[in-house]
Amino acid sequence: MTTAAVRPDGLAGIALMCAGVAFLSVNDALAKSLTESYPVLQILFMRNMVALPIALLLAWRLGGARALRSHRPLVHLGRGVMWIAATVLFFSSFRFLGLAEATALAFVAPLFITALSALLLREHVGWRRWLAVTVGFIGVLIVIRPGGETFRAVSLLPVATAFTYALLMLSARWLDPRDSVWTLLLYLTGSGALLSAFAVPLVWVPIETGDLWRFGAIALFGSLGMTLITQAFRLAPAVAVAPFDYTALVWATLLGWLFWAEVPDGMTFLGAAVIVCSGLFTIFREHRAGA
Repeated sequence: MTTAAVRPDGLAGIALMCAGVAFLSVNDALAKSLTESYPVLQILFMRNMVALPIALLLAWRLGGARALRSHRPLVHLGRGVMWIAATVLFFSSFRFLGLAEATALAFVAPLFITALSALLLREHVGWRRWLAVTVGFIGVLIVIRPGGETFRAVSLLPVATAFTYALLMLSARWLDPRDSVWTLLLYLTGSGALLSAFAVPLVWVPIETGDLWRFGAIALFGSLGMTLITQAFRLAPAVAVAPFDYTALVWATLLGWLFWAEVPDGMTFLGAAVIVCSGLFTIFREHRAGA
């Protein structure tokens, strides 16, 4: 725990991060329940359409009129494509994998960010961080067990999610620094709604009246989760709040057990522990490198 983390702002940031992660975990559980009856693209479209007014209100109230205008809208559109791809891949994995397993595999995203920053952005990555990346991917192999009797190709979907999410995070380098965080939230939600609207007529399934609350809840919890996490990074240093992102594994395991009687096996827990440890090491090395 860093000195910054125990200051009032640091503690508030950690609390917001934990709450945001909990909301996103509920969002994922709701998405999993909806994938049993509806196409993933339809779930994504409905979530974005309900979340868009929320994002618009937040941008207007917290960022003012300037937050409604972007200086590089095409970059936001490209990020919207990556956001949709990552979400479709992750939600699709829920049809076949438990919440905890999918969440654990998706946590290789920080390792992809480290590797891609070196390969694409030519940033210096020391041998310790490369070692952490290697260890993290060993954790992935422990979870998915390629070549074993329990291997399923669909286990690669959360890994592909992590790769796409890493590209989304790195694309932030091309955003205009004049765009506020509320502009980013608004345009990411808006571009997701716009792009998914083109494809959703091809897969649309009539929505049962009893499921409307779940579509509303997934938009609410998703928007609140992203907003709280964004605010957490504004209040406290990333090195103080980022490790608490891994509390999602606790929530995913609990929710999966409560609603689907999912109990990850020992190898999944072992692989998840390896991924988390390598991710935490990468976070702290990134902090030291940037200090």
